[in-house]
Amino acid sequence: MESRRTRLSTPVIRIGPAGWKYKDWEGVVYPQPAPRGFDPLAYIAEYFTTVEINSSYYGPPQPATARKWVNSVSHNRDFRFTAKLYHSFTHERKPEPTDERDYKAGIAPIAEADRLGAILIQFPWSFKNDRESREYLWGLQKRFQEYPLVVEIRHASWITEEILDTFAALGLGLCNIDQPLFHRSVKPAAHTTSAVGYVRLHGRNYQNWFSPKADVRARYDYLYRPEELEPWVARIKKIAEDAQETYAVTNNHNLGKATVNALELEAFLGGGPVRVPPVLMEHYPNLQGIAEHAGGDHRTHG
Repeated sequence: MESRRTRLSTPVIRIGPAGWKYKDWEGVVYPQPAPRGFDPLAYIAEYFTTVEINSSYYGPPQPATARKWVNSVSHNRDFRFTAKLYHSFTHERKPEPTDERDYKAGIAPIAEADRLGAILIQFPWSFKNDRESREYLWGLQKRFQEYPLVVEIRHASWITEEILDTFAALGLGLCNIDQPLFHRSVKPAAHTTSAVGYVRLHGRNYQNWFSPKADVRARYDYLYRPEELEPWVARIKKIAEDAQETYAVTNNHNLGKATVNALELEAFLGGGPVRVPPVLMEHYPNLQGIAEHAGGDHRTHG
């Protein structure tokens, strides 16, 4: 049994991409040339109910920038952000004395506006389950305990009954991931250890996942086929039964593929057609099968 939560009656599922500001999305996800005053985040919030802030991995957000983000999604009352924790806490694990203060100050406008769904604490595969790592993670939970926290670990040594029970006792969510499977990689699952359920789909680009020569676009260059998403639809439903809120984030961002698969997840989970950005459908014609069409011509995935 993968759930460690009491089952709830009304599941909330939010779906969206990881990040929204990519040069290669221009003319693929976003219109090009962009209309005057075009706001890509506001555009994303027209079609999705969440987006994962990935710039916060590279540095604490500026409070003024975070306030602009909140304003950009004001038209969608169901929209929530999730935000990656700064890499000094997760990859180097040697944060500067001011990093915690600066990160919390940057997140504050989002949290105060009730737009923060979770902080994602993402560790690399090299972060393995040993005493030192456990103590570090439990300490990190204490430092950021005022936020909903979700932990992404990629090494399978963490997936034990004892660790999952500890996550549940601490109120730490566990991120369920889809990734290329190599030695001791975390496998697809539907774990729920807190009020926040979380799924991240990284793609299955085996050729470039661990390649030191591949850039970030090449690493996440993968488009899921509908039959590859179907098991995740079932997992997301299962997670949502046991969480108060569930986030399904697509991280295969190269050339907008994350938005394609996020829209497909929306359609498959909702059982009906969804709104699709016109420019995106030009580049990915298969989206016509799940798109809302004028005149009631609705074709959905079976």
